[in-house]
Amino acid sequence: MTLAHAPGAPSWVDLGTTDLAAATAFYSALFGWGVDELGPQAGGYGLLLKDGKQVAGIGPADPVRGTSWAVYFATQDAAGTAAEVEARGGKTVIAPMQVMDQGIMAVFTDPAGAFFSVWQPGAHTGAELMRQPGSVSWVELYTPDVAAAKEFYGAVFGLTAQDSDMGGGETYTLLSIGGNQVGGMFTPPGAADMPSYWMPYFAVEDCDASAAKAVELGATELVRTDYPGGRLAILTDPQGATFGVITGN
Repeated sequence: MTLAHAPGAPSWVDLGTTDLAAATAFYSALFGWGVDELGPQAGGYGLLLKDGKQVAGIGPADPVRGTSWAVYFATQDAAGTAAEVEARGGKTVIAPMQVMDQGIMAVFTDPAGAFFSVWQPGAHTGAELMRQPGSVSWVELYTPDVAAAKEFYGAVFGLTAQDSDMGGGETYTLLSIGGNQVGGMFTPPGAADMPSYWMPYFAVEDCDASAAKAVELGATELVRTDYPGGRLAILTDPQGATFGVITGN
């Protein structure tokens, strides 16, 4: 059964990395992923599989971004989304382009400089598994200006925002589409001048065990903490891409 992705919802993630072989080995050991290499015609891109289902992609790093995870939002009209991004103060990095028969992709930055992508489905409709162990469970925007980000992503994707009190004067903003929570945005304390970026969290059965295993495999742990719905950890992989593992979401 094809997993449906509502327009405006996160539908895919992929990793651009400076070391494809090492990154594939790292995530395969951590999440039990297999890889379907698509060959030279796909520019070295491959599909990462959990129990035979497509959960993410992997390919060579973009020289500007370096090793990093990219978050894609579903759209039925990539060209229309590009126009809306530009009208709302974002920038087009890669204009909508056809990817064989798979779909149409585009890459943008928001007004604070965070990269994000869109996917207009063709033969490839997006992730075939989400919110299950070894697949994307949540996406999060780190931004120095949550108020501006709310306005931008609300206009571009129809995402609705709801602030949640984290205690200690900190606020976390939950993002929903069609009444379903799909991600969040946050300004870490003392990070007003931080770079803005999107990050995926992958569902795991045991956050502490997965974080410890990631470190054993060469990752660097940045955060490990409880949150109201469960437990999470944020790490960078051996090549420097930031990602999270999470339970209870």
